[in-house]
Amino acid sequence: MPKGKSSNTIGAWAFLIGVILAVILGLFQSSLGNVVWIPIVLVLIGLVVGLLNVGVGDANAFLIASLALVIVAFMGSSVLGVIPQIAGILSALMVLIVPAAVIVSLRAIFVIARD
Repeated sequence: MPKGKSSNTIGAWAFLIGVILAVILGLFQSSLGNVVWIPIVLVLIGLVVGLLNVGVGDANAFLIASLALVIVAFMGSSVLGVIPQIAGILSALMVLIVPAAVIVSLRAIFVIARD
């Protein structure tokens, strides 16, 4: 099922805004303190990206790329822990990407089960 042009645009903007928020959160994590709403916003944006931005044909490529990003972000944040800003950016990117990957993988499983 092809995605409409407006939903693709919304998904693309949501992804761009999510990445920018993740970078800001990672860079200024120590000065922001315990701001709870930013990770919640990142999770919601990740859900929007997963629902609107990734079609059935792109699911495999998205899941492989998101898997690689989550693994690298997880391992990189532990390796680059001496630079808290980079570790914060990688952690925030995981908060954005994981919900999108969950939605896309559930949709892919549903499509496989339906066929």
